Amino acid sequence: MALLLTKTNKVLADSTRHYFNPIALMIIIAFAQPNSVLATGNIEFNTDILDLKDRENIDLSEFTQAGYIMPGTYPFYISLNNNTLPSTYDVPYIVSEQNEQETVPCLSPEIISQLALRNEWQKKAQWWHDGQCLKIDSITGMSAQGSLATETINITIPQAYLEYTAENWDPPSRWDNGISGALFDYNINAQVTDHKNSNTNQQITGNGVMGFNLGAWRFRANWQANYNDTTGQSTERSWDWSQYYAYRAISELSAKLTLGEEYLRSGIFDSFRFLGASLVSEDNMLAPNLRGYAPEVSGVAKTNAKVTISQMGRVIYETQVAPGPFRIQDLSDAVNGKLNVRVEEQDGSVQEFQMDTATIPYLTRPGRVQFKLIGGRPSNMDHRTEGPGFALGEFSWGVSNGWSLYGGLLGAGDYNALSVGVGRDLMMFGAISFDITESRAKLPSDNKTYTGGSYRLSYSKRFEQYDSQVTFAGYRFSERDFMNMNQYLDRRYRNSAQDNTKELYTIMLNKQFVALGLSAYFDYSHETYWNRPNTKRYNLSLSKYFDLGKFKNINVSLNAFRNQYEGRKNDDGLYLNVSLPMGDAATISYNSVINRTGNSHTVSYYDRLDDRNSYRLGTGLSSRGKATANGYYIHYGDAATVTGNASYVAGDYSSAALSLQGGATLTGYGAALHRINLPGASRVMVDTENVANVPIKGFGANTRTNRFGKAVIADINDYYRMSTSVDLNKLPDNVEAVKSVQQFTVTEGAIAYRKFDVLSGLKTMVRLALADGSYPPFGASILNAKKHEVGIVNDNGSVYLSGINPNEILDVNWNGQTQCRIQIPQNIESVEFNSLLLPCDMDPSATPVNTATAPVIHNVQPPVTPVQNIIPRERWLLTRPDIQYSADDASL
Repeated sequence: MALLLTKTNKVLADSTRHYFNPIALMIIIAFAQPNSVLATGNIEFNTDILDLKDRENIDLSEFTQAGYIMPGTYPFYISLNNNTLPSTYDVPYIVSEQNEQETVPCLSPEIISQLALRNEWQKKAQWWHDGQCLKIDSITGMSAQGSLATETINITIPQAYLEYTAENWDPPSRWDNGISGALFDYNINAQVTDHKNSNTNQQITGNGVMGFNLGAWRFRANWQANYNDTTGQSTERSWDWSQYYAYRAISELSAKLTLGEEYLRSGIFDSFRFLGASLVSEDNMLAPNLRGYAPEVSGVAKTNAKVTISQMGRVIYETQVAPGPFRIQDLSDAVNGKLNVRVEEQDGSVQEFQMDTATIPYLTRPGRVQFKLIGGRPSNMDHRTEGPGFALGEFSWGVSNGWSLYGGLLGAGDYNALSVGVGRDLMMFGAISFDITESRAKLPSDNKTYTGGSYRLSYSKRFEQYDSQVTFAGYRFSERDFMNMNQYLDRRYRNSAQDNTKELYTIMLNKQFVALGLSAYFDYSHETYWNRPNTKRYNLSLSKYFDLGKFKNINVSLNAFRNQYEGRKNDDGLYLNVSLPMGDAATISYNSVINRTGNSHTVSYYDRLDDRNSYRLGTGLSSRGKATANGYYIHYGDAATVTGNASYVAGDYSSAALSLQGGATLTGYGAALHRINLPGASRVMVDTENVANVPIKGFGANTRTNRFGKAVIADINDYYRMSTSVDLNKLPDNVEAVKSVQQFTVTEGAIAYRKFDVLSGLKTMVRLALADGSYPPFGASILNAKKHEVGIVNDNGSVYLSGINPNEILDVNWNGQTQCRIQIPQNIESVEFNSLLLPCDMDPSATPVNTATAPVIHNVQPPVTPVQNIIPRERWLLTRPDIQYSADDASL
């Protein structure tokens, strides 16, 4: 019955332009007749009730048994407990062991492995059909029912039999390593500045990732480049391959194996660069609510500016920002340790500061052990090793619900370090951790051994009753002779000494003043050294929304900051912004920047044109009282994200900048240019089988498939159940999506591949004629070369076809097999709708159609004002079978 209703509905509403014969309604009514019997599982129809001109020419074989699917192999999606698995599978339907009148799906071991059965139930599974098919009743409570209409096999299994899953997380058995392919991701920034009465400076910088995937392995090479030309002075060029490495997921251990050049990622020891191998527990493999966090970088730009975040000489993030406060929150959660932040303003000034990205207290969930096993030799940016080989082991053990123990050992011959620590969940009082690290370093140059300790205390707390949170608070004290690995290498091999930290204070606070509608954010760091002046940094942000008369959602924000870096004079500043929404997307704002060089004032207008384009225009006075103008534009294209900006200060300088951020992905299925977020990260290639201009939803603006029907969505998270879909509201008129949503869970760095079944072509009503002058039976199916149903034969051989193309040959099926074929004429686009007669023959090309003399089969147009406003619609349809009726109005 379900299959019949689905098929009937397809006749009724295949398209918004689909015309149908109301006889389809009679099929449903036939089910209510007393002559229909279900005693044997088969359904008999009282065809006398059908108002057909030829009741003998009917094929209802597909409807005679509820849920019956003819033997054969079909592409199916698998829905487990109403959650659709990512891929499609070719599933054979075979005759049941118990009843020769029934067919059942043959669920292969490959499919069963994707269901994530617990081990004890995997062992209970029994097989038949030469071990190729699961005996469904061997798993108690399991059922499987297929539907050709939805191309889905619905499987239900008691949840207790399955591995742990979360709403947006799949167990490892369903993770997709993706397909093999190559990638090149880039982030290029170009800027030209013309200083009045001075030189013109041109600068191009870039960074990104190049690599390829092979099975579960990802091979990567990071690059960074710089071109700087100052007219009449100098030209600098550089291109560096900063890092070569390969990695893969080890799902059995919830760990990541990396070979090559990398940086130590540790919550205990300071980071350094090395060449070697590492096996590290990967938090991202856990369910989302068990994962860690990524560091955040905040600051204030005085003009259009470029923000560069680097660590130990390696650029890890670079972007263009508009004037005002910025918060960079999309760094990889693998980034930790001390970061160098450089803000290059278009007026030539530069802000520099450091921030420590120490994580929240080192706590591990009860019973879980996190570990790091690393070995190799330290290396430098020239890809040369230096220093002795080393081995590192690190662990964190969740002893109980409140206590965690952690520690590590780093051994490298003349340099050794040992760390032990304890973490405690204080429940209502927050979480705290304390650790001690002792280093021992022998320097042959002075034949002396340096021994010192470093002590760290960390704290985190959410104060619910006060709507505030101490995101992180930390204190660290290091003795004069304490050395980390980098300091040891500098002193031994380069005869230089890095800054020797004495004390470090760090705190980050969030607070909501609900009664005032005010939110506040504060971060502070203060670092003292044994061998140079102190550094410190403050940043305070206040923001409030309010209404003023008819003006709603006015925002006032204030940012105050102070940076003191490497003993330089304080860089103090205050930024005030007032913004007033105008309409749906536009905003008028005023901002003022106060710093040691003076005051500047700007009035600007921002508008979002659509989900792809936005811009901002501004004018005002500079800190020296000169007129200014600036503009900022961003476009989210299919091939790249393009950002352009320009600034002008009267009598001082003019500047323009352009940023391109994108990538190229090449696989055996095709290639595409695309936007990116994180270079080298995971992505999914979407294939619409040569159908161009299909809008694909990811994050942000849609991406349209290229001329080859390929698109790449790069904004996806690893080990997280994601989905991408066809935007049905923006499909071209000649395209229909058979399956509009695809899900996937990928391992880190994967190139997933998903194919969308789409029909591209014309929609029209035709009439079919057999060689003897008759026509195919009512209910016959029309299939294209991909075995997609594009139409169902109606009364008198009429059929509405969708997704057809010139010269295409279509199969006409009834009685379970192809009986004849039709060929769409070359000039189909010029043929009048509803006026084409097509011969149905096994070789349709031998019987060309003369569309000029083809008879018009229907000329009656659907009524503009439906008669059912006077009498019930169903009754009206039954009394007027001679009139074709629009599916738009036939919501039966």
